[in-house]
Amino acid sequence: MILEVAILNIRWGLTTEFEAAFKTASLIIASMPGYISHELQHCVERSHRYILLVRWHTIENHTIGFRQSPEYQEWKALLHHFYDPFPTVEHYLNVSSG
Repeated sequence: MILEVAILNIRWGLTTEFEAAFKTASLIIASMPGYISHELQHCVERSHRYILLVRWHTIENHTIGFRQSPEYQEWKALLHHFYDPFPTVEHYLNVSSG
């Protein structure tokens, strides 16, 4: 399993609109091959910051299957205008669980 991690900084004053758009976008990502699950967490200390965690079967499910799909264009149209700056996305492999 691959864990995709993105820290999302949302433009000031747009968190409510972002959360509403993310509900729609969630349906898109959840329909993709190789998708396992996702969580969107809101930062307590910084009200404009979120962390997105998405679990995929393989890194290619995200980088090729999702990012190169027509559905990604919908995702992009729904969410990308909220980010400032654009997030860095990283992928992680589990080495230990508790």
